[in-house]
Amino acid sequence: MTERVIEISGLRKSYGDLEAVAGIDLHVDRGEVFALLGPNGAGKTTTTEILEGYLPRNGGEARVLGFDPAKGERSLKERIGIVLQSTGVDKFLTVRETIEMYGGYYPSQRPTDEVIEVVGLREKADTRVRQLSGGQQRRLDVAIALAGDPELLFLDEPTTGFDPNARRNAWEMVKNLASIGKTVWLTTHFMDEAQYLADRVAVIAKGRIVAEGTPDSIAGRDQMRTTVRFRPPADAPAPPAWGQVPTGDGGFLLEADDATRAVHDVTGWAIEQGLSLDLLEVTQPSLEDVYLQLTGGEEAD
Repeated sequence: MTERVIEISGLRKSYGDLEAVAGIDLHVDRGEVFALLGPNGAGKTTTTEILEGYLPRNGGEARVLGFDPAKGERSLKERIGIVLQSTGVDKFLTVRETIEMYGGYYPSQRPTDEVIEVVGLREKADTRVRQLSGGQQRRLDVAIALAGDPELLFLDEPTTGFDPNARRNAWEMVKNLASIGKTVWLTTHFMDEAQYLADRVAVIAKGRIVAEGTPDSIAGRDQMRTTVRFRPPADAPAPPAWGQVPTGDGGFLLEADDATRAVHDVTGWAIEQGLSLDLLEVTQPSLEDVYLQLTGGEEAD
């Protein structure tokens, strides 16, 4: 049977009159990369900090590796790794010294060289922390969380502020974590990040879970219609009536349940007429499209 690493039932957290988490239910299975998506202020970090044991909850149940995180038990802390949105370490230690120091706090320390390899810092192993780039320091944060060989890692918006290349490198690092059997709880508001990394995602908005599933199927994404946009030359005859609508720039927009058939109709007609289409674009609904639909396209207050 699949082992539940995280179980949440009716979880609530309020700050005065503001209900930041409004009775959510979630679970994460062993070996999963699970992503919690949502705009700023939606409740992602509050939920994460409850699971990490930093915040008390006002209602509901939460279990992490079978423990109640609110009790702060050492037996739980020894089995989890945490990467906060911002951390501070001794800038004058080397990468290797830092990982060895933090790993020494745990009863089961993962080999330092293996940790360095997993996070992609092999060439910086003997470099002092103050000499690392921002992206490299973020990798070190993950290395520190991994040093005690945890079963579960919490990554709270790990690539915020990264340039595109650094983000891609960080993604490969998370993939490496999954490949060595770690369970990962990831919070992010980057849709491409969730699409690439997560086995399952949940979308939280105003403290409530509004959708949950795989990145490809969440909120019926796999059943949504494909859009075909095309533009024939200005002197071309009018295309047959497939249900398309004009776009105002000489082109047409066609929504279709069967993308293969729609593209065949459009390209077949163009070939029959001896036309070369100025534009042919096939677009399937992205995770971002679904996310904006679910959250109303606005950041929470």
